[in-house]
Amino acid sequence: MPFKKYLSGSIVAILIFLSSCQNKPMEKPNILWITIEDTSPHFIGCYGNASANTPVIDQLAAEGIRFNNAFSTGTVCSPSRTAIITGVKTYKTGTGNHRSAITVPDYMKGFPYYLQQQGYYTSNNKKTDYNVADEKGYTAEAWHESADTAGWWNRSEGQPFFAVFNFMDSHQSRTMTHTYGWYRKQVLNKLTEDERIGENDFEMPPFYKDTPKMRKQFARVYNSLKLTDKKIGALLERLEADGLKENTIIFFYADHGEGIPRGKTNGINLGYRVPFIAWFPEKYKHLSPWGTGGVVTDELLSFEDLAPTVISLAGGEIPDHMTGRVLAGDKRSGETGHVVLSSDRADNGIDMVRTVSNGKYLYSRNFMPFIPEARYIRYMEISEIKQQMRKDLVQNKLNDIQKRLFEPRATEYLYDIENDKWELTNLANDPAHQELLNEMRQILKNEMLNSRDVLLLPEYELELIAKAQAPYDYRLSDNYAIHEIMESVWLAGVRNKETAAGQIQNLSHANQVVRYWAAVGLRSQSKEILQGLEKELKQAMKDSYPPVAITAAAMVYNQFNDADAEAVLKQYLLHENDMLALLTIHYLMYIDNKTPFVETVRASREQEGRSYNPKAAAVDFLGSLGLIPNNPSYRQ
Repeated sequence: MPFKKYLSGSIVAILIFLSSCQNKPMEKPNILWITIEDTSPHFIGCYGNASANTPVIDQLAAEGIRFNNAFSTGTVCSPSRTAIITGVKTYKTGTGNHRSAITVPDYMKGFPYYLQQQGYYTSNNKKTDYNVADEKGYTAEAWHESADTAGWWNRSEGQPFFAVFNFMDSHQSRTMTHTYGWYRKQVLNKLTEDERIGENDFEMPPFYKDTPKMRKQFARVYNSLKLTDKKIGALLERLEADGLKENTIIFFYADHGEGIPRGKTNGINLGYRVPFIAWFPEKYKHLSPWGTGGVVTDELLSFEDLAPTVISLAGGEIPDHMTGRVLAGDKRSGETGHVVLSSDRADNGIDMVRTVSNGKYLYSRNFMPFIPEARYIRYMEISEIKQQMRKDLVQNKLNDIQKRLFEPRATEYLYDIENDKWELTNLANDPAHQELLNEMRQILKNEMLNSRDVLLLPEYELELIAKAQAPYDYRLSDNYAIHEIMESVWLAGVRNKETAAGQIQNLSHANQVVRYWAAVGLRSQSKEILQGLEKELKQAMKDSYPPVAITAAAMVYNQFNDADAEAVLKQYLLHENDMLALLTIHYLMYIDNKTPFVETVRASREQEGRSYNPKAAAVDFLGSLGLIPNNPSYRQ
């Protein structure tokens, strides 16, 4: 064969081979999520805590990418997990109240559903905790399997997988609410002497009294994380033994901040910020915009970014309702300059906080600041650490920083979270930070208006709407008077006579939710201001909208010891609507004289058909008076 003809034929063959390589789709990556409970980066070694014993997590960071500015979109598990599974912020879906069951639109699937369309095997081991109606059906549609036996090992041969493993060992139950004896058996005894972190081997957060009794309790945080780290190591060993590690992208993160008093359930950095690590094998390192091998990034991310990121990595199309960023891969989104976060009801503790962070500073607006950071939440009150804190408070053993947890909050927080990791110095009134404060305040207000924050509705109203229509859709309708409501909401928490005058005027507004927020705002005003408003508040007790009547009655009773107000509150304590009963008990937690309500609260607790929330609140109320033991036997 002539050389020229042979060469020509070889070139054609090479071109055909190259063309076939180009047309062959790249193998889809496996994706592994390792989720841990109730953990702030403050307590993990690779984030700078030399006292921590987390070598597996630290090694993952040393080989991957560690994120300094990852934030949960809630401060308790079910709202944060609902934001993750829907890919939508809870103040849009109405799912921000802990352990609620809110209707979401039919087209808003749990995001693993979209991975299934790309051929992925989806498994969840095993926690769900989604605040959606028909959680069982929603879960079944999203996951091929969701159980404590679920894993990549149940997929078809060669099928790409998306597998989630939830480790419970750092959960608040382990670090504070279960008894010390339970913790010793289930956590401490599963660690060797060398693995354990001693009670004097760590820095005590300054908002806790540094005593042996408190250290005994706080050491639980470190040892629970050590046990978590060991179990993560075992999972990664199995991944490698199965020959899958080099085909698998790994994400590690916590579901929200640390499960200790002042952390979890609070709308501050300690409640929102989470450890977050991404690990890319050599085969897929081109998908990492940050590089690999111990990279540290200050890029901002929040949980609404996770669903679109994973769908994109799997080659799917991102649904229109998901507006989060794609963090990695070919379709990566541009970086953002801030994230907006939210914190709402946790267990029986009603609250509403909205937050903006740029990674260096965190701004939070407390719309119910009469409630302290260490508010009454039964699941925390049964813990020995919280009981010790309350005992020290009564005995006047706490310093000003430690007492602050039990006092009404400021309307606004502005913390330098880069230099003030324990959030001790509120810069909201600092003249040097007013420009930044105003900027972040405006960002927040614009987001609440533009997103049409549906959690401005009292939960009573939200549940009524959800019976007929998804709140996500309702908020977009003309029926939702967001601008009028926001004007009333934005006054809530501001404490002065001028604001109180505006709130009194809003008590006569045609819109019942505007009236509700006027009443809520007045609840944060001083007793001196409320003293001159007796007539108006007593009139509001007669409001046809129950949340207004209840809020006004709580103020009138506490301010004037009024018999009519007492009767209104007792009536609603026994109301058949759980949300109205919960709201009433919630207000009673923060009045001066609880004694007249004890028997009615007992009766409310014993009512047949009562859901978790009012019963929990009733137990908390009675426990706060020492009328029943604050111990785990009163847990749900």
